[in-house]
Amino acid sequence: MSDQRLSVFKTYKLYVGGKFPRSESGRVYEVSDSKGKWLANAPQSSRKDARDAVVAARKAFGGWSGATAYNRGQVLYRVAEMLEGRREQFVREVAEAEGLSKSKAAAVVDAAVDRWVWYAGWTDKIAQVVGGANPVAGPFFNLSTPEPTGVVTVLAPQESSFLGLVSVVAPVIATGNTAVVIASADAPLPALSLGEVLATSDLPGGVVNILSGKTAELAAPLASHQDVNGIDLTGADADLAKELEIAAADNLKRVSRPPVPGADWSADPGTHRLTAFLETKTVWHPTGALGVSGSSY
Repeated sequence: MSDQRLSVFKTYKLYVGGKFPRSESGRVYEVSDSKGKWLANAPQSSRKDARDAVVAARKAFGGWSGATAYNRGQVLYRVAEMLEGRREQFVREVAEAEGLSKSKAAAVVDAAVDRWVWYAGWTDKIAQVVGGANPVAGPFFNLSTPEPTGVVTVLAPQESSFLGLVSVVAPVIATGNTAVVIASADAPLPALSLGEVLATSDLPGGVVNILSGKTAELAAPLASHQDVNGIDLTGADADLAKELEIAAADNLKRVSRPPVPGADWSADPGTHRLTAFLETKTVWHPTGALGVSGSSY
């Protein structure tokens, strides 16, 4: 046999509805490393791709939001397991995407896996933090419980291709929302590879949909889309964020504004991203059997 082998280049695709379509327009764009070396051709998503992703996310919302919080935690932990098994691949992709040494990229990937585990542990606890019983004047139980907002568009950080990505996607789905993710424009490959992990985990198709391409081109139609309930503007610059906030106001979307430039994604994330896309449902119920005051069960 010949010692010469043809190089097998990877064809990166979008991740929409649990499948891997090419861009509807057939467009691609070149992705290079920090030194300008060509890495791959990434699909350049169109507005049609964005609309398809919203349809997939909406279709998946009922089942995902209706699952128990414990079950969602198990699914997120399974994603972490799958990422751990493909650690070397992500170390290479993050190193190339962000111009990091192998050791620094490995630390970033380990932190991203740990972040998945961290959010997996919060799925069945966040309701205890932000929900509870309210004191009222009358013979009633008054209970507030959090519920997911719905379909959320997530603009992933531009500079943190993997840890930042995980830090904005995981909390959205941990609380029962479904997501349409716009990957970092210049470094989309770790995000597209994450789609391959999600497809082989227990996460239902459509819960997370990943698009690559020009952030502004994709974000504009999603910000004004009437079936998108929230938008995370992390990956938008100040001018784009302002435009998207105005568009999002048309159907009263929840908006999470961009963090300060140079945000440290390795810092303790806290719970603010878990609560960013939650609604509070309040229920009144009479105390006692048959509404008789003074008896409670």
